[in-house]
Amino acid sequence: MRPVLFEVGGYSIYTYGFMIAVGAIAGIAYMAIQGKKETGLSFDQANTLFLLIFFAAVVGGKVFLFFEDPSGYVREPAKLLRGSGFVFYGSFLFAVPTMLWFFRKNKLNTYKMLDVMAVTTCLLHIFGRFGCFFAGCCHGTPADHFLAVTFTDPVCYANPKGIPLHPTQLYEAFFIFLIMLYLLWRRNNKRFDGELFLSYLIGYAIGRFGIEFFRGDTERGFVLGGLMSHAQLVAVLILVVALLLYRRWIHHGVSVIGKRNLKTPVV
Repeated sequence: MRPVLFEVGGYSIYTYGFMIAVGAIAGIAYMAIQGKKETGLSFDQANTLFLLIFFAAVVGGKVFLFFEDPSGYVREPAKLLRGSGFVFYGSFLFAVPTMLWFFRKNKLNTYKMLDVMAVTTCLLHIFGRFGCFFAGCCHGTPADHFLAVTFTDPVCYANPKGIPLHPTQLYEAFFIFLIMLYLLWRRNNKRFDGELFLSYLIGYAIGRFGIEFFRGDTERGFVLGGLMSHAQLVAVLILVVALLLYRRWIHHGVSVIGKRNLKTPVV
């Protein structure tokens, strides 16, 4: 693939970082426009929220990355800081409390904003997975079908190189895209505020659990004697919590058929 997009004055512009930047621009644009429409979110608030989420996501992604190889990072802590690796679920679990705090502090409708953030997260994540694909990280196991991709660039993170692998990054990007399409279709017909956010959690947890079986980057860590990866365990926990919340919120926040004013669910 193409880990380095181009070089300027001796500095390398990495494709992963570029794709993250594109996803961030798309995400903040959607959040600003839809957030203003749904809750009166101002442009300044949107910028502040995005910066807070970005910081929380970086910290969370690194914290969970540390737990993939604690002894290794203790021996070489600089590797954790200088590396480009992040764990999505770590970023997500740190970002959600940050969002909730911001919504309450600024008196924004929490449930409506969570629905906005569901699509925003999809946009950022799709471009992020494309970045992973070009960088060769989060790669799959060996494969022999027409979708298989062979990584040969010595700079990329894929290992082994020169062998056809499952393009798990593209599998996930496509799956998230389908989730986003569903959320956009459901946006004007949701049964309660917060439904899109819970639908995103449920859909992504199921998809991520399945895609993990095709992942080949074994350094991401496993639990229960190798029975499942860290990401699969977190996916199961999030799925259970999201389903319980969905059941609770739909009983307290269901709208009257044909009316647009939805009741606010009760946590």
